[in-house]
Amino acid sequence: MIYLDYNATTPIAPEVLTAMLPWLARHFGNPSSSYPLGRNAAAAVIQARRQVAALLHAHPEDIVFTSGATEANNTIIKGVATHFGKGRLITSAIEHPAVLNPCRWLASRGFELTVLPVDSQGLVNPDDLRRALTPDTILVSIMHANNETGAIQPLPAISAIARQAGALCHTDAAQTPGKIPVNVIDLQVDFLTLAGHKMYAPKGVGALYVRPGAPFIPLLHGGGQEAGRRAGTENVPYIVALGEACRLAQEHLPHDQTHLQTLRDLLHQRLLEGFPDLILNGPLKDRLPNTLNLSFPGLSGRRLLSGLPELCASVGAACHGAKEEPSYVLTAMGIPRNIALGAVRLSLGRPTTAAEVEQAARLILQGVQLLYK
Repeated sequence: MIYLDYNATTPIAPEVLTAMLPWLARHFGNPSSSYPLGRNAAAAVIQARRQVAALLHAHPEDIVFTSGATEANNTIIKGVATHFGKGRLITSAIEHPAVLNPCRWLASRGFELTVLPVDSQGLVNPDDLRRALTPDTILVSIMHANNETGAIQPLPAISAIARQAGALCHTDAAQTPGKIPVNVIDLQVDFLTLAGHKMYAPKGVGALYVRPGAPFIPLLHGGGQEAGRRAGTENVPYIVALGEACRLAQEHLPHDQTHLQTLRDLLHQRLLEGFPDLILNGPLKDRLPNTLNLSFPGLSGRRLLSGLPELCASVGAACHGAKEEPSYVLTAMGIPRNIALGAVRLSLGRPTTAAEVEQAARLILQGVQLLYK
């Protein structure tokens, strides 16, 4: 099996597994307990908070642990709406459903919603945001990088424009830690969310950065955990895992960026050599170093990958029963239907090897030849 779907999820890194296992067995204490077993668990949570904060260039007290990016996104979007009670939300047409759907839910309950378009490269134009801002805008939510095309949004410019207009700025950064630098100071955001399972930690854990002084209303009410910002007994093993994953991401970032981009470009080159009509969806430069979204015009990406059981990859389409529809991300970019339906997303990870890339290219080209017969 060749795994090229790291934007969907990642395996747990060996170091992460080693770090979390003792907290699943021997060190089972509740961090709110006052005896040593509980104090040890609390200390582990504190250490993990420091590790997450270090990766984001934030302060530890700015970090809130969650069950994942979906909970974190909902916490911010619904919390800001609750704080203001009314107003306008601005997001983009290519956001993950964990952002789009909470925004739509609020729109159904009286909030105004503006969905910004993207250009043919899948990028938001900051001037479009400037024109869309109104005095009643309360939140701008634009992802750091897109999960399908890897397009990296001009977030510093976007957040600066939002701030000048008096609006808060949130970014879903699930795809970026460990692939590119993520610095909340440089990004100038008020809120940032990340997901553990996109960066070699388990599924079911994530984190949220909250700028000091930014309004915050918890999504979950109960005990006083997470300084009153997220109720529920802390998931210590998974929090430890996320902390270790963040430490690894920071340590390996320079190497990983070079490694991923080198192999991504090799894969693109091999596929172009065998299929010169190949189309790159998304920007050539402003994208994640591991992401390759390609279209084989006239083919079905779903059919192509279904004929390659040795390869784990994703299509840029959502299939509803027998009906195949193009990806809403590619559609928003203005990509014609016949090209969008032929899209495949190939995303590489830290364990990916050159041999796997070469073999994957051969398999894909063989599959293309069979479909064109």
